[in-house]
Amino acid sequence: MTQRPAGLPSPEQVVELLDDEFARAGYDIEDVAVDDRSRPPRVTVVADGDTPLSLDAAAELSRTASALLDSLDTGSYLLEVTSPGVDRPLTEEKHFRRARGRKVEMQLCDATSVTGRIASAADGVVDLVIPESGGWVLRRFALPDIRTAVVQVEFSRPSAAELALVTGQGTEVGP
Repeated sequence: MTQRPAGLPSPEQVVELLDDEFARAGYDIEDVAVDDRSRPPRVTVVADGDTPLSLDAAAELSRTASALLDSLDTGSYLLEVTSPGVDRPLTEEKHFRRARGRKVEMQLCDATSVTGRIASAADGVVDLVIPESGGWVLRRFALPDIRTAVVQVEFSRPSAAELALVTGQGTEVGP
């Protein structure tokens, strides 16, 4: 077990200290890392919410977190408040809900994979718009049937027909 410098909180203490303030602002604390090997030590707080973390929101959360951490007499540290990033695996319903409209690659428990665009996530299921027979269809997947899921980086816009299904404006459509 590594010794933590005097005053530097554990990740669990950071969550306990900041959780209510982040929740009031509409964000969940997804992860906390305290790196006491760097100089100065670094505290990284990963926040996510139904509203994407803007630069202004990150700055405000950072000011709040800094004031609360300073009240612990932590000494010198570097604080970073950030969003999870594109490569974060989607593991909970709220992750899928927050990625609505994004293209995702999922590995299913039956060893198959599927790539599509998230239309919705609620009540333990994810609705995905996938290509099929030259068009687009909406398919439903139960969360327990999804082994892994990761948002895909895209360099082109989705088709109007695909987006119509994502937004609920369409039904099964052809090419």
